[in-house]
Amino acid sequence: MKKLLVLCLVLALSLTMLAGCGKGSGFELALVTDLGTIDDKSFNQGSWEGLKKYATEHNKTYQYYQPSEATNAAYLEAIDLAVKGGAKVIVTPGFLFEVPVYMAQTRYPDVKFVLLDGEPHTEDYATYKTEANTLCILYAEEQAGFMAGYAAVKDGFTKLGFQGGMAVPAVIRYGYGFLQGAEAAAREMGLPEGSISVMYNYSGDFAATPENQARAAGWYQSGTEVIFACGGAVGNSVMAAAEASTGKYVIGVDVDQYAESNTVISSAMKMLGNSVYQALEAYYGNKWDGGKTWVLDVNNDGVGLAMDNARWRSFSKADYDALYKGIKDGTYKINNASDISIADLGLKYVTVTEVAD
Repeated sequence: MKKLLVLCLVLALSLTMLAGCGKGSGFELALVTDLGTIDDKSFNQGSWEGLKKYATEHNKTYQYYQPSEATNAAYLEAIDLAVKGGAKVIVTPGFLFEVPVYMAQTRYPDVKFVLLDGEPHTEDYATYKTEANTLCILYAEEQAGFMAGYAAVKDGFTKLGFQGGMAVPAVIRYGYGFLQGAEAAAREMGLPEGSISVMYNYSGDFAATPENQARAAGWYQSGTEVIFACGGAVGNSVMAAAEASTGKYVIGVDVDQYAESNTVISSAMKMLGNSVYQALEAYYGNKWDGGKTWVLDVNNDGVGLAMDNARWRSFSKADYDALYKGIKDGTYKINNASDISIADLGLKYVTVTEVAD
């Protein structure tokens, strides 16, 4: 009997810890992670921090659910568990949830879904449909990339690299923004045309592989000073290459990746926590914007450049504030197209070498 009582107490304590703050039965707010964890220093962590912040401030129960594998079926199973657990709002971080949310939004019409960095569609991409219970949030990646390129050149770097993952629109916008930011900084500094060189590649994956590390190492050996690593775990390969070199740096992506490596000088960020918090504010404030897609940018704190833990040599917070203001007030015009070529950007100060695998 005593053993049974102890077991019940342990289970009750575990459930309380999982729920965080809040009252009532079940977990009102839920996050379904991709295959990673809530401390992945990427989409899962950033989204979880926003959900947790709102929940603790407003006394809501909350929980996260981690799928068993990276498949649509496993993501749907995790969503099913969240619904059974009492979720009223389910946050799904990343484009890998586009198909699962497409199916879940009709299966559970009374549950609200927040889909970050994607829009619901069928597996064959033939049909896109965002139901009234789903809010999609996209980001102005070109603005975040612009900040990274601008800061790198203002900081004195002239030999840059962009290592993208798969050539999907979001990654392309990051890269094109990076090139345009470098161009703007070089022009302001009065540098000669063609004085900024950029090695440019899409690896075709989002994985940490020997091939990705070898490519980055080759760039560093040939003179590249800093690489904007924009491809999930591809960044780990770039960081490993930088760590094996001397005086080489990395610009991270999506969240502040300073803790990943001492070589990370800053990160072009999507303000994921802010996004989730804003979506939950809308839901509980009876301003739910279901059936629509938000595109968050500098005007609503949707993107930024990591400065709190930055390792820039001379680029300061004041420089960043001026840059941010310039993007916000339209001083800097940034092309956000992802279906054009690099040549269409009309670069004069930046020379790009596109590297094919």
